Amino acid sequence: MPNRLADATSPYLLQHADNPVDWWQWGAEALAEARRRNVPILLSVGYAACHWCHVMAHESFEHEGTAALMNAHFVNIKVDREERPDVDAVYMAATQAMTGQGGWPMTCFLTPEGEPFHCGTYYPPSPRAGMPSFSQLLVAVAEAWTERPEDLRTSAKQIIGHLTEQGGPLPESAVDAEVLAAAARKLGEEADAVNGGFGGAPKFPPSMVLEFLVRHHERTGSAEALALAESAADAMARGGIHDQLAGGFARYSVDAGWTVPHFEKMLYDNALLLRVYAHLARRGSAFAQRVAEGVAEFLATDLRTPHGGFAASLDADTDGVEGLTYVWTPEQLRSVLGDEDGAWAAGLFGVTESGTFEEGASTLRLLDDPDSERYERIRRALLAERATRPQPGRDDKVVAAWNGLAITALAEAGVALDRPQWIELARGAASLLLDVHVVGGRLRRSSRDGVVGGSAGVLEDYACFADGLLALHQATGEPQWLTEATRLLDLALAHFASETADGAYYDTADDAESLVQRPSDPTDNASPSGASALAGALLTASALAGHEQAARYRDAAELALRRVGLLATRAPRFAGHWLSVAEAAQSGPVQVAVVGSAPELVSAAARHVHGGGVVLGGAPDAPGVPLLADRPLVSGAPAAYVCRGYVCDRPVTSAEDLLAQLRR
Repeated sequence: MPNRLADATSPYLLQHADNPVDWWQWGAEALAEARRRNVPILLSVGYAACHWCHVMAHESFEHEGTAALMNAHFVNIKVDREERPDVDAVYMAATQAMTGQGGWPMTCFLTPEGEPFHCGTYYPPSPRAGMPSFSQLLVAVAEAWTERPEDLRTSAKQIIGHLTEQGGPLPESAVDAEVLAAAARKLGEEADAVNGGFGGAPKFPPSMVLEFLVRHHERTGSAEALALAESAADAMARGGIHDQLAGGFARYSVDAGWTVPHFEKMLYDNALLLRVYAHLARRGSAFAQRVAEGVAEFLATDLRTPHGGFAASLDADTDGVEGLTYVWTPEQLRSVLGDEDGAWAAGLFGVTESGTFEEGASTLRLLDDPDSERYERIRRALLAERATRPQPGRDDKVVAAWNGLAITALAEAGVALDRPQWIELARGAASLLLDVHVVGGRLRRSSRDGVVGGSAGVLEDYACFADGLLALHQATGEPQWLTEATRLLDLALAHFASETADGAYYDTADDAESLVQRPSDPTDNASPSGASALAGALLTASALAGHEQAARYRDAAELALRRVGLLATRAPRFAGHWLSVAEAAQSGPVQVAVVGSAPELVSAAARHVHGGGVVLGGAPDAPGVPLLADRPLVSGAPAAYVCRGYVCDRPVTSAEDLLAQLRR
């Protein structure tokens, strides 16, 4: 049997390369094989850090008997959802429509034309709690296809018709100041006043919502918005979801109190959280600054690849056991630190005799003030001991969109917190994407070991990478990043915009592989939607580009924002990035151009400009830097020019005067 996964660039697909299942990668050849054999397609979608994906793989895909059933009756396709978000989006929508829920692993049965007729998620190897075994399901589907294939085809076409009808653009409904205020109020109503954050278990880090709340406070002075953001950020940072030793954040907490994480660590979460904590730090929070420094260190140490990019994730499991690397008992603390320090650390980190996790072990939380030499000494000792344990696997493919988020966060945080080394990390990732991911003038989704994959970039790749390049342009003053950003934005506008609805966008390009449905999801979830990321990048570009481009980008951003008022009003937790972009638009966005060598002016602006504003310094009329054009020195001295939208203040030469303008 040919091993069609052996040459994959996806570590997730490579994990399945030695299965007895006759796997295919997604593509026209696999669908043609299903038509040739006249059998259904079994589509299995997951990702490398997914715990239950590993469980189902061990239970079913490595089982010879189960694999024989799969091979006899289906063309089996394995998809990495991170490498093919378009395929994942289409069939996740079908899974949610059929079952009312979704998740990974995702298991879908399709006609040879790719239309879904039965979908689900994890299936056990034996019947459990009203759920059939995976083998029973395989037999039932195979028999149904043999006995009544036309019924299944008809059902599949009806499902696609329903998804197409429901997947149209949102109605026009602007996001104005009233909508922003209502969203902040609704978030206050949905907040967990006891544990911080929003909703109950499982609880996910609401990074984009927190960014909105900070921006809303900066524009309106709302103490309630800032308190919501600070309480959630503090609770997460002190909880078990935050790696108290190495700095990164896990994907989510299984409980409402942030105590027990699902241990996988994703690049997109940590990039978005670095941005939030850096923005809280620039407002004066020493604790937020310590958290931001830890997240940046995690990115640099645990996720950076040899080629300068950032890996997608760390696994939830170590040697098949959740939390094996991370959890502790009081006895283990004492064995590393001695009795006195071990007892102190147990109290500080909430490590109990009964345990907060499983089998008497505890996750580490931060129950007291960490700012002490003793704390730092103990943290380093425990981290060194933990390094001797088995370590979780790393999915080291480089995803363009998520690296774009990391570039943005590192560049912005590097300027705001005066960490030039973070800006260099951003520069390295940007260079890798431009050198490796841009093929024939277009952006590819992923690479591994410096080798680009075959999947075309989707809208979030173009938008998030463009946004990162704009942040890098501001951090360095170098014109090439702006040039590349606007090229990506122009491509996005040309290839992803809806032909029938102004301001609406598809997630795949007009010349991308045709699927049974062209995905278009405007909601912000674990990361910004492609459309909201594009709106944000367009708005930022409108404050940095030359006049002709700026006007076009501003118009496009405003058209996009006119599509999401209803979403922002009804479900602000799923419109966090949209709301952040709308706040920046309401504020101008603020532009600060600093001409001449004046690091104190740049630093003051970076720490105090409203979120979503732009700050850039350099020589007057620097070539390729439109924001510095026609802004001369003032009486031979460096000066700062502050503008909001189309209105500018007089130039100032002192940090004190600059701050006074920004506070207005």
